[in-house]
This record gives sequence, structure tokens and C-alpha cells, in this order.
Amino acid sequence: MKPTIAITIGDPAGIGPEITAKALADPETYRLCNPVVVGDSHAMQMGIEVAGKNLKINIIEKPMQAKFSHGTIDLIDLNNIDPTKIKMGEPAAMTGAASAQYVIHAADLALNGAVDAIVTAPLNKEALHMGGYHYPGHTELLAEKSGTSNYAMMLATGNLRVVHATTHIPFREIVNHLTTERIYTTILIAQDACLSLGIENPRIAVAGLNPHSGDGGLFGDEEERIITPAIEKARKEGLDVEGPVPPDTVFGKAAGGQYDIVVALYHDQGHIPVKLLGMKFDEAAGEWTSIRGVNITLGLKFIRTSVDHGTAYGKAGRKEGTANPDSLKEAIQYAVQMAEAQKKQ
Repeated sequence: MKPTIAITIGDPAGIGPEITAKALADPETYRLCNPVVVGDSHAMQMGIEVAGKNLKINIIEKPMQAKFSHGTIDLIDLNNIDPTKIKMGEPAAMTGAASAQYVIHAADLALNGAVDAIVTAPLNKEALHMGGYHYPGHTELLAEKSGTSNYAMMLATGNLRVVHATTHIPFREIVNHLTTERIYTTILIAQDACLSLGIENPRIAVAGLNPHSGDGGLFGDEEERIITPAIEKARKEGLDVEGPVPPDTVFGKAAGGQYDIVVALYHDQGHIPVKLLGMKFDEAAGEWTSIRGVNITLGLKFIRTSVDHGTAYGKAGRKEGTANPDSLKEAIQYAVQMAEAQKKQ
């Protein structure tokens, strides 16, 4: 049986409704899973119109009421925006609160076993805060909902999978948050992430922090003091872990297939290589020709994948419908892969 996936539309003032419509207009989505959208019917209808797709909306209260028929979007309508007050491409309290409520509802469905995974379209952090939800983003909100403090962000595109030991903290504070225990825990999370994708005997690489991984202490001693002890501890438990591997080479090796996953030590260290591989910009056309990459929250009580881009307010609501749905489609594919692997465990 195909997994049931809850898809949230993200910020109604962003491109979320448009890319949701485009992803569900693709029959491949229905071949892979049974999708249920969590959002607002007014926002979803606007998304369908901007996307230029011939889709109908079937409003439901529970996933069990869905038709799962290509051409008809099964929508759990929270009815939480006023379409006369929405301003496309602008952060607002109404749309920020709505986007959080979609995620919370989808998480409840997953926790109650009504869906096998959730996939989230982008929200805007400023709008989220304006709406009274003071989280840095999806990850922290879902971690609280799941009741876990041992969570991490994984980004993936193609062969490259990256899990982060730290994420949304100022650069100057990174070293203060990098403890041996935190890195060790992230290695275990990386191991579990690979197993959840059906990868047996994962090969894990841990990136260094300093140039050339410190070069024997010449450029910093964090590798020797903090990182290597975490790697050795994981190895003693039988994990296949290598490192600290110099950060200027580890991601290229992983993308080429030498490692199944890389533990990155801070936000941009992991984000930049994934986005470099997954996102292509055409200067002549003035647009992104490829926007791939998936954001996966690890350590939750349920499966959650997401697009690896923002609300793209500059594109939102434009009649030409230029928003690219590739990242959302890839996020759905990863959610399906993880749900199917979970059922086999």
C-alpha cells in the first residue's frame, strides 16, 4: 500500500500553494503516494490559478475521507486566512500564524498515525514571529511538538546527504555549542538517518572545523580536543566513521559516492555544498533552472521532509507562475522512501 503523505502549503503569501499545485498536477506524485494537503482552500485555489493547472479541490476533515485521485486535491481546510486581506509576497501576522497552524495540524496527524509522513512547503521566519510563533523555523517547532531535544537537520540532493551538529546560531558561538557529546549524538543520528532510508552499513564522514582539519593543531585544536574523541567513541560501538575530514574535500567525496552521509559542524558548512549541487541559476533568463534539495528533520517521532528553499516572496502570486516545484517533488520522494523503509523495519 502506498504511504499517505500530509503536505503543508507553507506561508499562503509565498510560493507554497503554487508549488504544491504543480507537484500534485504531476501524476508521478500519485504513483508514489497518497497525498493529503493541509492548508486553506482560498490559498490553495490561488495557488492552482497561478500555477495554471486544471485541478479541483476536495475538502475533507480526515485523511481517511480522501479520494487520492490525480486531478483532485484532497485538502484539510483550516480556513484560517481572509483572502481579502492577504498581500502576496509580504510577511504578515495572519499568514505567519496560518503557516504554523498547518504544520502543527500535520504533525498531529503523523503522531496519531493518520499519515505516514509530513512534507512541508516553506514558511517565513519573520511572518512566523509576527503571528506569535517564536521559533527559528520548522525544525524547532516540530522538535517541541515531538517532545525531543535530540534532533538534527539533514539536507540531501543526489548522493550528497549532510546532517548538522549545529544549525541556527551565530557564527561566533559555534565553538561554544560543539561538544564531543553533541557531535557523537549527531553521528548516531546520521547512522539512523541512513538506516531509515534503507542504506545498510552506512559510511559516515565527519567534517573538520578548521582549515585542513587543524593540520595537527597549527590552525586550531578543536579537531583533537572535541571532534576526534566523538569519532573514536562511535567507532568503538561499531559504526563506520571517518574523520575529521578536511571540509574542503569531504563534500566532493560524498557527492561522488565515497560516503553515505557527512556530519557538518555548522549551518553554512553543510548548506552551501548541497545548494551548490541542487540549485542552478541561468543569468541570461534571470531565473533558477533547477531548485533541488531536501531538508529532513531527524530525531522526531515521525517522518518530516521539506523543501530546501524559502517562500520566494518575489515570485509569489505572479501570474506567469514561475515558481519551481522540483525541491517539493524531491521532498515527497524522500518522505516516501523513508516511510517505506520504516514499514520494513
